[in-house]
Amino acid sequence: MGKKLFIKTQGCQMNEYDSDRMGDLLNLSHGFETVSSAEEADLILLNTCSIREKAQEKVFHQLGRWKKLKEKNPELKIGVGGCVASQEGEKITSRAPFVDMVFGPQTIHRVPTLYETSSNQGTSVVDISFPKTEKFDNLPEPTSEGPSSFVSIMEGCNKYCSFCVVPFTRGRERSRDPESIVAEAKDLFEKGYREVTLLGQNVDSFKWNLDIKGKVKNPDLPVVRFAELLEMVAEVNPDLRVRFSTSHPKDMVDDVMHAMSRHENLCKYIHLPVQSGSSAMLKRMNRGYTREWYLNRIAAIKEILPGCELSTDIITGFCGETQEE
Repeated sequence: MGKKLFIKTQGCQMNEYDSDRMGDLLNLSHGFETVSSAEEADLILLNTCSIREKAQEKVFHQLGRWKKLKEKNPELKIGVGGCVASQEGEKITSRAPFVDMVFGPQTIHRVPTLYETSSNQGTSVVDISFPKTEKFDNLPEPTSEGPSSFVSIMEGCNKYCSFCVVPFTRGRERSRDPESIVAEAKDLFEKGYREVTLLGQNVDSFKWNLDIKGKVKNPDLPVVRFAELLEMVAEVNPDLRVRFSTSHPKDMVDDVMHAMSRHENLCKYIHLPVQSGSSAMLKRMNRGYTREWYLNRIAAIKEILPGCELSTDIITGFCGETQEE
């Protein structure tokens, strides 16, 4: 009988994508079958998120519940990944020594090796590094079920909003090779998927073959920004619906909206987090725009994409916020 894997995922769609890929990896490497309950698993993975209040404590409370399962079954392996793992590292195994593996968002492709090492050596292993080799180059083709699937196009963020840990837990922005993104979208369509969502902490800042200062890395290769990537994926097949998430208002340029207007299969929906309606609060949050600037972006969207659906995120009770704000 094959080994059984249970994954509990907290947080964003990027974590959902990572969890699916870990399941695919462990199935290929060790024949793990994903199950719906921790009680029947041989390996339990917790993919964590740091955005919520007391995130670390919630992780340890969950691990405390799983410790009882390990006491009943000493062969059970437990791993912790995601942003809390990236922040805490060896503190997790110090406080919860029954945890066998700790890994960050950038090392999910190493999970099979970490599992093997922990099993063979009988010790806890920690890998929260930021390897230069992109994890996307080491992930298998997706095998998730249903009509829609995620396609991760980039990792990390350069914005450093004062409320967010992403630049510290997932690192700086790294855009994936656009040809590999298109190839994955084609493969998904051929497998029967009819909708893909392009994922990233800040998808609109996607830029391939440009360095952090905006200079071309390789003059022999084209520069591909998000607007061009959208059109490349849209042209895979007109029957493949394409969505994306999440956008930062500062990077929602007109070129992206014009690309959406040219392709019917680019869904006319934009999630554009404002976070606050107060310019003073936005400055404290280090968002890089004002209330008026954001409203002008909304007006531009409505002009270029009439009928486009919009949604947003709002943070209340942020540090120093007054009732008026």
